[in-house]
Amino acid sequence: MAESSPTSPQPKRAKRECRDEPSALSSSNVCLTEELQCSVCLDVFNDPVSTPCGHNFCKSCLKPYWDNSHIYSCPMCKETFSKRPDLKINTTLRQVALLFIETFNQRRSEVLCDICDERKLKALKSCLVCQASYCETHLELHQKLHSKKHKLMDPVENIKDYICQKHERPLELFCRDDQTCVCVFCTEGDHKTHNTVPLEEESKDKKTQLKKTQTNVQQMILERIKKIQDIRHSAELRKRNTDEEKAASVEVFSALIRSIERCQTELLEMMDEQQKAAEKQDEDLMKDLEQEITELKCRDSELEQLSHTENHLHLIQIDPSLYSPPHTKNWSEISMKTDVSVETLRRALTQLQETLDDKLTQTVLRRMQQYAVDVTLDPVTAHPKLILSEDGKQLKLGARKLKLPDNPERFNRSVNVLGKEGFSSGRFYFEVQVKGKTYWTLGVARESINRKGKITFSPQNGFWTVALKDEHNYLACVNADIPLSLRVSPQMVGVFVDHEEGLVCFYDVENRSHIYSFTGQTFAEKLFPYFSPCRNHEGKNSAPLIISPVHYNK
Repeated sequence: MAESSPTSPQPKRAKRECRDEPSALSSSNVCLTEELQCSVCLDVFNDPVSTPCGHNFCKSCLKPYWDNSHIYSCPMCKETFSKRPDLKINTTLRQVALLFIETFNQRRSEVLCDICDERKLKALKSCLVCQASYCETHLELHQKLHSKKHKLMDPVENIKDYICQKHERPLELFCRDDQTCVCVFCTEGDHKTHNTVPLEEESKDKKTQLKKTQTNVQQMILERIKKIQDIRHSAELRKRNTDEEKAASVEVFSALIRSIERCQTELLEMMDEQQKAAEKQDEDLMKDLEQEITELKCRDSELEQLSHTENHLHLIQIDPSLYSPPHTKNWSEISMKTDVSVETLRRALTQLQETLDDKLTQTVLRRMQQYAVDVTLDPVTAHPKLILSEDGKQLKLGARKLKLPDNPERFNRSVNVLGKEGFSSGRFYFEVQVKGKTYWTLGVARESINRKGKITFSPQNGFWTVALKDEHNYLACVNADIPLSLRVSPQMVGVFVDHEEGLVCFYDVENRSHIYSFTGQTFAEKLFPYFSPCRNHEGKNSAPLIISPVHYNK
């Protein structure tokens, strides 16, 4: 008994002319025989294959039908086959189907002569006045009878569509007011006051519009092709970056694993050494105890003998020390440790944590450095007391204000300056030398920040910065400044920004340690590198801020 078959796949249309319209075959006068029609897609066979039971189907219809089931049965008669049949294309049936389609398309595209009685010939022209189509022979006769008074056009099958249904006249004009085709008689009635032009003129205008639209469409095609190329390039770049990141991640985790294994080995070796030292101490203590036991036994024997003597004089003349217990260690003060020191494990884990943190920071900083950009100071934004180097890489505070225009971009109270380059997307990184300074502020600022008067540094006001005050006090600049605890004073500060991630990070480059990060930020506009050398404080803070080239080592 044939088992139930899986749900039949949706009908598929092969890419052939006659299949451009779903109802092309069903609406045709040509009847499809069952031998040329696939029972799955109900269309003419496309690469027909035959099942062992003798039924034919399109290969593209039968393959997914069987791919979605472990039961191989005929979609028509439901006969089940023990194994999946090896299907071969029926070349004869395919040729017949292709010939049928070719004949059908040819017949469908031809307009036949309306005058021919028996075998109708292909029409060369259609007459709008006679509303008929003519082959070559009948066209000559038509021309002789009507000369050139009748309007001829390329043959069309639906010639009535070119005739005014009201006046039975050719549609030769176009009404631009009503956007419809009209005949000459229409212009004397409903369309008398309308703007009408010959069809040829309107057709010419339409062609111009179509040409313009085609140009736009072609441009859209080019833009989308370019977009596809961009996507492919981005995909390739992303894959290459992902592969590099994966390799780098494997390297980092391998190094971390080696550090953990080394820490474990060192801890176990230390514990073994401690165990050996404890065992040695135990052996020494037991030897001392055994020695004391031997000495005490000797004393016990002497005392036993003396306790039985009857020689009173001898008993009185013995060493007085025999009357007192021998001098021994106070063993009650010596405690025996059975637990392993927790402090050893704690110190090892603390050291491991520091190692892992250092390695992680080093790796992150190294990855950030690959996004280094060339930053140059923008003199248009510089406070008048700031002195910028010619190359735009150094700045320090001068003794007096320079005579500079108070343009909207310039800071007029805070001794600040921005970089020339702004970044509205992606990632960027730069490094600034702060060696010798006791005060400074660094970071990034959005383009629309307030540059006049007193400025409060906070993300809400468009500043993401860290600062040094009084030589040793490091701060993250928010509404309520956050004190930062740093192990050493940075000499070179790295600033990293990820626009999409909303991230601004600060790093001590030389010590490869993290200073502070602003996370979860939203950047709705361009960000510019920000610098302030701060006041000189009687010459203690006169050293310049220096934008340094990034030395990136993979």
